Amino acid sequence: MSTSSEAMAQLKEFRRSIDNFDAALIHILAERFRVTKAVGALKASADLPPSDPNREAEQVARLRDLAKSADLDPDFAEKFLEFVIREVIQHHKQAASK
Repeated sequence: MSTSSEAMAQLKEFRRSIDNFDAALIHILAERFRVTKAVGALKASADLPPSDPNREAEQVARLRDLAKSADLDPDFAEKFLEFVIREVIQHHKQAASK
């Protein structure tokens, strides 16, 4: 059985890993949004709609499958993607209104 100090050391290591994952997620999201902002600018210049429901449905299905294969709750993955998509659509609407 672990002592309290061993448990605290392990907890600190787990938290360091979590912090690294969080940093990686933020950087990945920033890169994703840089690309989707470029997509929004392209859509605006080509007079295309800010959202693409067919593409969004394909992405949801694809990410649900990825989540299942990664042993992640597909419902959580879908909610996360829907949150990201809503933000992207807002960016695209802003680009279209400029």
